[in-house]
Amino acid sequence: MIDEVPLIQTQPFNRPAPSLVDALRQTPTGFLADAMGGSGALDYRIKPAIAHQYAFCGVALTCHAGPADNLALVHALQHIQPGDVLMVATDQFTACAVTGDLVLGMAKNCGAVGFVTDGCVRDLVGIENVGLPAWSVGVTPNSPHRSGPGAIGFPIQLAGHRVCSGDVVVADRDGVVVIPQALLETVAQKLPAIRTAEAAADEAVRQGAKRPAFLK
Repeated sequence: MIDEVPLIQTQPFNRPAPSLVDALRQTPTGFLADAMGGSGALDYRIKPAIAHQYAFCGVALTCHAGPADNLALVHALQHIQPGDVLMVATDQFTACAVTGDLVLGMAKNCGAVGFVTDGCVRDLVGIENVGLPAWSVGVTPNSPHRSGPGAIGFPIQLAGHRVCSGDVVVADRDGVVVIPQALLETVAQKLPAIRTAEAAADEAVRQGAKRPAFLK
């Protein structure tokens, strides 16, 4: 007899130490990308649904909902821990929204600090009232089904990037950057030198510099 595959599959994962997450908090995404060799950002088409609600820093909780369905996303609510960022892959499906204000409100009540999807969202007035930063490729009032299948906690492909649960995700006005959990310590160690170099370059511009220092 072949066992029936559950509609929603889940995979446990380890979250990073809070100190490693805190080390990246309030860090410009450009600095984080520089610390990873100039990469790590999601596709530029991922934008905040509400322009002034964009910033967050938290731990990725991945969800593969698939096209036109959000059963996995709804199930993911029970796995959220405070400080998590819901990372929801729809296989880039944009004919309907994967969520609206109600599920995002529940996610915030569970402790989520951000939401990112390669699909669409809806209910902008409600999302603004919820106050949870929600990034997507667009907005549409069309609604999804809730049929499954789906997966929670597994690695996903989201906006041209591999994302694993337990990675750290940071968003600011420049975009969304994903720092793999295995690189957290390395990135944190590189940041002081990057901050110092950026501060020196900023000061040089304020003092009237007309070209980078490496151009003698």
